[in-house]
Amino acid sequence: MGEISTIYKLSLIFFTYFMHVYGTSCPVLECWFVQEKPGRSGGFPAAMSQEKSLLYINTDPERKRTELEQRPSADINPDRVYYITDPSATFCSSSLHPPEGSVHKPQCEINPFLPQPSTVQWAFSLTDSAHSPIYLQADWYSAALQGLDGQLGLSSVMRASTATKEPTVMLSVSSRTPVVRSRLGEPVVLDCGFWFEASSPLSGSGFAVEWRYQFRGDGRLVLAYDGKNDRLAETQEKGAALDFTALHKTGNASLALQEAQVRHTGTYICTVYLPYLLAQVAVELEIVEPPSLSIYPSPLPLSVPGQVVTVQCEASGFFPLSLEFHWELTEADGKVRPLGQGSVTGHRQGPDGTYSQTTRLQLDSAKLDLGRGGEVACVAVHPGGSRRAGVTLNVIGVSSPSIEDSMAMVAVALGLYGLIKVVSWTFSSSGSNVAEKKNK
Repeated sequence: MGEISTIYKLSLIFFTYFMHVYGTSCPVLECWFVQEKPGRSGGFPAAMSQEKSLLYINTDPERKRTELEQRPSADINPDRVYYITDPSATFCSSSLHPPEGSVHKPQCEINPFLPQPSTVQWAFSLTDSAHSPIYLQADWYSAALQGLDGQLGLSSVMRASTATKEPTVMLSVSSRTPVVRSRLGEPVVLDCGFWFEASSPLSGSGFAVEWRYQFRGDGRLVLAYDGKNDRLAETQEKGAALDFTALHKTGNASLALQEAQVRHTGTYICTVYLPYLLAQVAVELEIVEPPSLSIYPSPLPLSVPGQVVTVQCEASGFFPLSLEFHWELTEADGKVRPLGQGSVTGHRQGPDGTYSQTTRLQLDSAKLDLGRGGEVACVAVHPGGSRRAGVTLNVIGVSSPSIEDSMAMVAVALGLYGLIKVVSWTFSSSGSNVAEKKNK
């Protein structure tokens, strides 16, 4: 029993040491430091410079910097090495740290940041005072990161004492689903969460949340919430909501759409405001609805060699626009032969924003070598999935008749033979009667 107790104590000590040494830091992040080049003025766009940088991430504010330091490579300026304290540990996400030796890297950009009061109505109350606090007199940075395989989008605002290169995260906004796909009519949740440093003097005045939509130059306000005054801004958007309990308790600012429609496809920007600070992430919503297929005429009329039969296939109710048609023939032995694309019409858009399109195919047994026929199928390939619709084609009167045709011809021959015998018997009977009458 004493030996087990000793092993347990040693394991506990080792675990505590492991967590102290390794559990409070994350792998190093390679990043680009991007800023405007000095000396630009006038109405011309500012020239930007970018330099390689390294971000050493630490989750424990008490941990010493010397434990984190490593020797940067020769192509990195020592002034672009930053030692970041992130108590929320968002920078430690596995999607930001690929396996060692991997060629795939997360996207990371760090920029100088200028704190300033917000001018939007739902965040204006966060900075009632006209005087900026002394706390803002420091070096501020913003960082934007994209994880591997679209697993994370992160935006952070950091504060560092002047000329220290040791910033601390003040506000983080993240999304675990930077890209969301949905079918029409389904409920959709666009993930967005935020965290802020509770000990910061800027955290006591509340927060505000904004969701904005953008698509091909079109933009609209979806939802805005003043967390300080517990008030929603008026918008024209229907069916969009926040979970206000989760918003205040856990920083869950996810947007819920009651029913996905075509008009919802586009980019949604989740912005969180603190006094003088803001951070935002973008979430792409893709509405993907596969087509419904209808083929006609069905059934197809019987075809003989040289006859042309036209078959038509309509794909309806699909989104987005990209769609490819092709036709194929499945013969009686299971062999599949392509018949081409057919003649495809232009797109038609319905009131709900979905599209329709039609393809027509002329079935000429002489030109297409249709043999004895089979199943003619229309196949539509779409990002939402492929769809297939088929109809049976029977070609009669071709060489080397099938068993069915042979049996049919035998039946017809027997029928004709029987008919001839009946007629012959009838005429024979009539002739016999006439002869008897003459004899009498």
